[in-house]
Amino acid sequence: MTTQIDELKTTASQLLAAMLSNPHIYPQISDTGGYGTMEQQLIILAVEMAESLIQHIEKAHPQSEPKIMPNKAK
Repeated sequence: MTTQIDELKTTASQLLAAMLSNPHIYPQISDTGGYGTMEQQLIILAVEMAESLIQHIEKAHPQSEPKIMPNKAK
C-alpha cells in the first residue's frame, strides 16, 4: 500500500512540476505566493492525472506472480 501511495505522490509531483514550468498553463505565480486558487487547482489536477495514469498502467499491464518452471532433466 505504501508503495502505491509513494508512486502516486511521485507521479503527481512530476506532473505538477511539468504544469508549473509550462508558461501556457501557469503564466505567473499568484499574489498569494504559490498558495492561490490556480495553484490548488493544478495540484488537484496533477493528483487526478497521476491516479488515472497509474490505474491505466495497472489495467494494461497486470502484475502476476512469476511462474517457476521446473528444470527438465536432459
